[in-house]
Amino acid sequence: MVQSNLLQAMLEAIWGVYEAEADPQGPYTAQTLRVTPSPTRFEQVLPCLFDEGIRTVLAGSEHPVARAALKAHNLLPWGSNPVEGQTEQTIAEMISVATLMGPDGPIPAPDVRLGLVYMRPESYYPLHLHDADETYVIIAGQALWIAGDDIRMRGAGDMIHHPSQMPHAFKTGPEGFLAIWRWSGDINTESYAFVEDQVADLQSAGAVA
Repeated sequence: MVQSNLLQAMLEAIWGVYEAEADPQGPYTAQTLRVTPSPTRFEQVLPCLFDEGIRTVLAGSEHPVARAALKAHNLLPWGSNPVEGQTEQTIAEMISVATLMGPDGPIPAPDVRLGLVYMRPESYYPLHLHDADETYVIIAGQALWIAGDDIRMRGAGDMIHHPSQMPHAFKTGPEGFLAIWRWSGDINTESYAFVEDQVADLQSAGAVA
């Protein structure tokens, strides 16, 4: 079936990326994708709110996953962030997430969460943290990325790792960005928290002192 082949091609491109990751969770994720039976619940979906933006940023990238994701776009379950309950509405409206694997994902995995995330242009997602170790791989677009003390522009092909409880944030330019994301380790969603105000208070106290 053509639709299944398109989805399978995208999954193969994703596991190829994680196979090359230095962190042992990368190859583990790739192996989990490789051996888990092909999902049966991926069906053609209606366009999401960010459909045009997603297609546009993917079309501008030569990354293998971006090319495969563009072909499989109509099958991807773009929707809300799995941690939307811990975010404000204005923040939730910046992004769309297609969850592919996890405890409640179409590809079952009890100890890994994996999917695609799109963030719209000219947006800032504030500093936040969580218990899970996280690895992003940007496949299209770019963003100014804050990962602890490391602040720099990131673009297609860049892999960014956030250890557990590392504050991180990102700011997009005129393209927005699209990335693969993976949670490993303690993948609970309850620990997800925004810390922008806490950091600002600490910096202000330090300045006063």
